[in-house]
Amino acid sequence: MQLKTQIVVVGGGAGGLELVRKLSARYGRARHDMILLEPNRTHIWKPLLHEVAAGSLDANLDEVGYRSHGHRWGYRFFMGRLESIDRDARQAIVAPLLDEDGAEIVGRQRIRYDYLVLALGGVTNSYATPGADRHCIFLDDRQQADRFRLKLLNQCLRVSRQTSAEPGSGARVRIAIVGAGATGVELAAELYNAAAGLRHYGLEVFDESRLDITLIEAGPRILPALPERLSDAARDELEALGVRVLTGARVAEVTDTAVVLATGERVQADLRVWAAGVKGPDFLQGLGGLESDRDNRLLVRSTLQTTRDDRIFAIGDCCACPQSGSDRPVRPVRRPRTRWRTPPSPTCAVCRKASRLLILFTAISARWCR
Repeated sequence: MQLKTQIVVVGGGAGGLELVRKLSARYGRARHDMILLEPNRTHIWKPLLHEVAAGSLDANLDEVGYRSHGHRWGYRFFMGRLESIDRDARQAIVAPLLDEDGAEIVGRQRIRYDYLVLALGGVTNSYATPGADRHCIFLDDRQQADRFRLKLLNQCLRVSRQTSAEPGSGARVRIAIVGAGATGVELAAELYNAAAGLRHYGLEVFDESRLDITLIEAGPRILPALPERLSDAARDELEALGVRVLTGARVAEVTDTAVVLATGERVQADLRVWAAGVKGPDFLQGLGGLESDRDNRLLVRSTLQTTRDDRIFAIGDCCACPQSGSDRPVRPVRRPRTRWRTPPSPTCAVCRKASRLLILFTAISARWCR
């Protein structure tokens, strides 16, 4: 009996999930078998993680379950993490699946493929900055966003109680965000939007005036990928909210209480978020003997086929794709959502400013990604 053509997509992010859906819709299951390999049970759109981190979005209401999605669109979902690739046997090797106590649920297994697509996305690049990995929070996945939200709420509660006990103490929540790309800028705005509502959830003496947010960018302006006039407009809105924006400020070190700049200035911060730079996951370096660059991104041709195996493709932030007329790969772009969400109705001056900023970013994102 002739086997079906088996296409395995590794990674259920925005690229992998849409790809496996479109392949299933186009080819069906008569002669093809589409498989999605992903270690998580549900998908949440990564550019929304700043809203999860700020507490303005309940991820449980916005996530997509892979099993139900696969049933609807006709692909199979395998829960697991890619460990290695056996290119000679055309098999993806999946690491053992463990429960929260470390007990094995499913042992190591192999999945046959005719074509393999790696859509593993990217992770934050700290550029080996001393202390960054230890003292900063990244926003690469939901677990990290939930961790930041919990730390934020704890710090807000601490400041609220201190203010109640000592009204003149001047206690504040100090947050430093390194990187003024889309994630850093949107997080800064969303924090003010969320803080304005905390008084309705038990923190009677806490509001956005108790926030001190510093946005740190090594380049000459924020949102460097956008036209300068849009970058300037976004900076004006942020500063109107109360965000301190530092450009041309290179980070030399991160400690447990501050972000230290190359000039020697110490930006004191209770919470430190690193949102600068993108690289491929570390395990891609040398995976299956495939060629990668210094940022762990797999090298691909213009067809997105890897340079050493025509049956293995890589898409998204985990690959370095050449562009004509340049020795640099195509830069990652964050595309707008297919399903737009309406911003919440503003209830105060700060919320109105934050909403204006978020609407501006929506328009910028749509224009940028056309």
